[in-house]
Amino acid sequence: MPGLTIGDTIPNVEADSTRGRIRLHEYVDDSWTIIFSHPGDFTPVCTTELGKMAAYQQEFDKRGVKLLGISCDDVHCHNEWIKDIEAHTPGCKVAYPIMADPNREIIKELNMIDPDERDPHGKPLPSRALHIVAPNKQVKLSLLYPATTGRNVDEVIRVLDSLLITSKHKVATPVNWKPGDKVVISPSVSSDEAKKMFPQGYESAKLPSGKDYLRYTNVP
Repeated sequence: MPGLTIGDTIPNVEADSTRGRIRLHEYVDDSWTIIFSHPGDFTPVCTTELGKMAAYQQEFDKRGVKLLGISCDDVHCHNEWIKDIEAHTPGCKVAYPIMADPNREIIKELNMIDPDERDPHGKPLPSRALHIVAPNKQVKLSLLYPATTGRNVDEVIRVLDSLLITSKHKVATPVNWKPGDKVVISPSVSSDEAKKMFPQGYESAKLPSGKDYLRYTNVP
């Protein structure tokens, strides 16, 4: 059975968390949500990551985006770990919930199992996975890192901004795009449509083919 991927509806899993019982669809509600897993509590890379996500809480709040962590340890363990996370990243407050998955059932449904890592008892561990879920409960972006490599939260913010813009307008973000840069108009938009949809105008790249498909414009 293929794993959860872009375009799939996120399973409506239910579990305890550091903020009470959570049913995933109810938690997402009508918001964009970032769901991110970690190989285990009291581990070095995960501690730095959860602290950095907490430090960026204001940036996610500005965008109306919810956060939800998942780790395979229990809620008591999570709450004890949060003390270390907040101490390691001074000034941060872990305000987002961390779901508990001691039986490793949720990480299976969310396609977050590391293919190589196992705990001392031989049980599978979560991968360092991240899904960005739209209000319609569909996965719009997935990032997967090995246990040895921490995520770049600035990149999470960048791709989130891209998704928020491209979900509202018929544009795409080119290579190395960052907020404030020009975007490109979707190939499905004709030149006549582009003039109406983008009254601010656009610039066409001059290409040897002579085709007018690489059109840059400012974010509407």
